[in-house]
Amino acid sequence: MARSARGAIGEHWWSRRFLEVLESFALGSRLTRGKNYARRGQVLSLEVAPGVVRASVQGSRKTPYKVSIALPAFSEMVWAKVEVALAEQAIHSARLLAGEMPHDLEDVFGAAGAPLFPQRANDLNLSCSCPDREVPCKHLAATFYLLAERFDDDPFTILLWRGRSRDALLNRLRELRGGETAHRGEEPAVLTAEGPRVGAMMALADLALADGDFWTGAPVPALPVQAELPTDLLLRQLPQPGASLGGPDFASYLVPLYAVFGESSG
Repeated sequence: MARSARGAIGEHWWSRRFLEVLESFALGSRLTRGKNYARRGQVLSLEVAPGVVRASVQGSRKTPYKVSIALPAFSEMVWAKVEVALAEQAIHSARLLAGEMPHDLEDVFGAAGAPLFPQRANDLNLSCSCPDREVPCKHLAATFYLLAERFDDDPFTILLWRGRSRDALLNRLRELRGGETAHRGEEPAVLTAEGPRVGAMMALADLALADGDFWTGAPVPALPVQAELPTDLLLRQLPQPGASLGGPDFASYLVPLYAVFGESSG
């Protein structure tokens, strides 16, 4: 069942963007009917795999209808371009580690010649086992809204639909940024004019993706800074420090210090 009982569905920019794209296809009242279905809990199951979303939706008949929403997965060539572009910017790595989609993610895919979201209704291959001849029927439309909420819960679901799992993507970013870290590992840390806290967080993003261990004093590379992040965002993403450093409690002691550090550098 959709979490939102009224108003718009979609908490984050990526899920709202997905629904905006669908609504731009001028599907009219069919989407509205689907939203009501989603809110009544008619979508019984939803599964996302590379290139296809499958759902089971309860209609007026006893047997639920089978729904399929296909969108072509990207080729390995496209993903190679995207992964290189993401690895070049530490802020992208930081956002992804925090379970968020970078705000310019659409631009990254666009530059690779592969728009992240469908550009026209014909990009989607829609099917439902119901007798309704309209496409999308209300069962498909309900699945769209539940899919948007799934994107809110786990934005990596969008990327999985396009052919890349979370683990595969982050492992590839580790490889790409790890090579850069190894090449520049002896360089001293550089904190830019954006402020030391932001620069340090970008360095931590690099370390979290690389195989090095932050807590044992791995060197911090010089990284570009592009945007402000919450104070302890990457502190929460790092592995727990070992017992010799105080274990999990040590990281909790650092949280208020990060806040003070951020205020003094703001």
